[in-house]
Amino acid sequence: MPGYTSINSKMLQVAVGPGQEVYSKRGAMLAYTGRVHFAPTATAGQGLGQTLGRAMAGERTVMMHVTGHGSAMFGHGGLHVQVIELAGDTLYVEADRLLVYDGSLQAGTMFMGEQGGIGGVIRGAVSGQGLFTTTLTGHGSCAVLSHGGVMELPITPQRPVHVDPQAYVAHRGQVQNKLTTAMGLRDMVGRGSGEGFQLQLSGQGVVYVQASERKI
Repeated sequence: MPGYTSINSKMLQVAVGPGQEVYSKRGAMLAYTGRVHFAPTATAGQGLGQTLGRAMAGERTVMMHVTGHGSAMFGHGGLHVQVIELAGDTLYVEADRLLVYDGSLQAGTMFMGEQGGIGGVIRGAVSGQGLFTTTLTGHGSCAVLSHGGVMELPITPQRPVHVDPQAYVAHRGQVQNKLTTAMGLRDMVGRGSGEGFQLQLSGQGVVYVQASERKI
């Protein structure tokens, strides 16, 4: 069976079968064929401790566990859908941007402070991302949502990338990030996040940036 097939830029068809279960965003199923079953799950492949931690922080995103034999079509709010293939590495992505991902991927959460100490926490507040980010690790596919589509920007030690925190979708690789600003507090009053703050990503990897500063 084929894996993820783009119907168009905003709709995705995913094969479901034995050993091919997936997790999808709640309310994102558009149609399905065959014997496909959907069940809400609070863990979505994560450990109990991680799930409880996010629930206590009020940052849990309910997913659907999709099993059976057939195919399901997914989309959400007319947003653009981007498929990302993982080959043993880790994707860092906001939970509300995840449309669907393979059950073979190990899902987890990471405290934003681990990505830059207090700066990571401030980044979460500025971007509206909160105190946690979602991680997907292993071999498999996932699909993320964006306003206007995404572009993939390579990150190298010689070429760090600066991104508006609200345009950031996800990143992968050996990447360090920190929130920076070239303005004083007085200069930032009345300015948008892209003018006041930038997310600097350095190291080796890829960052996915959407064509908008709108949240999901």
